[in-house]
Amino acid sequence: MMTPDVVEVSPVDLKRRLEAGERLLLLDVREPAERAYNSIPVPEGTPDLHLPMGQIVDSIETIRVHVASAAAPVIVYCHHGVRSMAVAQWLSAQGITNIYNLQGGIDAYSLQADKSVPRYW
Repeated sequence: MMTPDVVEVSPVDLKRRLEAGERLLLLDVREPAERAYNSIPVPEGTPDLHLPMGQIVDSIETIRVHVASAAAPVIVYCHHGVRSMAVAQWLSAQGITNIYNLQGGIDAYSLQADKSVPRYW
C-alpha cells in the first residue's frame, strides 16, 4: 500500500496563518508531559486538540468529529515532526483530507517562529 502524501507547513507559515486569523485545527500528538511543558499558542477560538500518538487509532471517531466541526485544515505536530508525520499519513489513509505536518515540530516552531515557546530536549 502506498503511503499517502502529506503536505508540510513551515513554522513561519503556521505562525503567519495563525496571526492572520485563518481557521485551523491543531492536533498535538505529543505525550502529556510534553504538552504540560509547552504548546503552540493559538488565538481564542482556534481548535487545539491534544491526543498522544498512542491514542490516535482508538480516537479516530473523535478526530473525525473535531475535523468536521472545525471545517479547517488540520495541522499535526509533535516535538520534531516525525511522530506527527506518521499520524498525519495515517489520518490521510483513513480518508481525512486537508492535513498538514508541522515541519520540524514544535522545536522548529520555537526556533524559527516564536522564541517565547520554550524548547526541550
